Amino acid sequence: MADLSLYVEAAGAASAAGGLGYAKVRAPRVYWSLVGLPVTWGRFTWSYQSTMDVCGLTVQPSGFRAFVTRNVARREVRQVAPKVRRVRGTSTGLRVTLRLPAGLEPADITASTERLRHAWGVHAVTVAETKPGFVELRMTGYDVLSRVRLPRKARSSGLVVPVALRDDGTAFVRDFRAVPHELTLGSNQSGKSVFQRSLVKGLASLPVALVGIDCKRGVEQRAYAPRLSALATTPDEAASLVDVLVTEMESRFDLLARHSVSDLWELPASDRPVPLVVLVDEIAELFLISSRKDEERRERLVTALIRLAQMARAVGIFLEICGQRFGSELGRGATMLRAQLTGRVVHRVNDKQTAEMGLGDIAPDAVAAAGLIRADRPGTAVAADTSGGWSRIRTPHVSRAEVVAACLRYAHLVPDLPGLEPFRPHVPAGAPLSGPSLVKPRPVAE
Repeated sequence: MADLSLYVEAAGAASAAGGLGYAKVRAPRVYWSLVGLPVTWGRFTWSYQSTMDVCGLTVQPSGFRAFVTRNVARREVRQVAPKVRRVRGTSTGLRVTLRLPAGLEPADITASTERLRHAWGVHAVTVAETKPGFVELRMTGYDVLSRVRLPRKARSSGLVVPVALRDDGTAFVRDFRAVPHELTLGSNQSGKSVFQRSLVKGLASLPVALVGIDCKRGVEQRAYAPRLSALATTPDEAASLVDVLVTEMESRFDLLARHSVSDLWELPASDRPVPLVVLVDEIAELFLISSRKDEERRERLVTALIRLAQMARAVGIFLEICGQRFGSELGRGATMLRAQLTGRVVHRVNDKQTAEMGLGDIAPDAVAAAGLIRADRPGTAVAADTSGGWSRIRTPHVSRAEVVAACLRYAHLVPDLPGLEPFRPHVPAGAPLSGPSLVKPRPVAE
């Protein structure tokens, strides 16, 4: 019997070890919650003071504290580390709130994140300033971008759309009121189109008007026709459509003037026009010309886009511009337009100069990170804005059929905008949803 119980115990231990090994590969959240979190929490608690000391994140105590330590406590005066205010575990990592002593700033902690990552054996450490004097260390226990799954609480609402996952386990959201205009760059097969699909899928359920400009004859955006208020598929159509958008912007400014307000959201809900999102699939097609006779059209188009980028935020018109490259070589006005685009998302690019075009003027530290994106990880990108902060993100795979189904489902939300009616894309009557038919076939003969 003793031998039998020994075998049973050994088999149980082997099964548990095998289960943990399987969970580490196939269910990293489960493995982190059962094993990684307790181990990391204990390692952090045991080695916090010594780690901060060797990383140079300690300072001399205040004169009063040094006096009390030396004369009352009769202990040696040691340098003090940031005070740990709160520690909490998550399904992807560990969050630690620190109170910084006088003499340390958040940049000091940020500069030591790589050393802290190796010291505590986690996948990544990022720093977020929560309020003056306090920072939050966000430790990620495993590579959350290897298998992207957005948090369950991430839902589209208002003008906020979750489109990707950050490397710290939080959702990357597209907040149009906070970041009105955005530029997305990336080479072929980098995941740029999937990023736009995820955005369109989230916007489809919101009370907004969607305007598409796809000069590749509409091969990308024509499928979204049931939810689009307007679609331009050639540069000539785009020029006419952008002129109408400028007219719409001016009429909305007249409305603000009549109500003596300076922002769309200050208007009464009954008089407030619907927000309008302009999706440009390939910006270079609007700049490039093949003959001298196209020069006038290009100048008119670029000038209108710059006017929209400069002023349209106040009246609820937002730009979402995509492209493979967006530099001064496109011609006059390219740099000026790019400077108006607050948000930047850069996927894998073919050269360092393209990454610098998107990130160099707002977050120089992020340029190197954009150059390290692997080709076998489509959808991975570096997201930044004019605040200087940046993070790695990855978009979950969204199929074209999913976006088309969402556009069909919410086609009734297309607002009535008479000025855009001539550009409304044709939608075949009774367009079916993608998927198998639910109609039971009837046999012809018994």
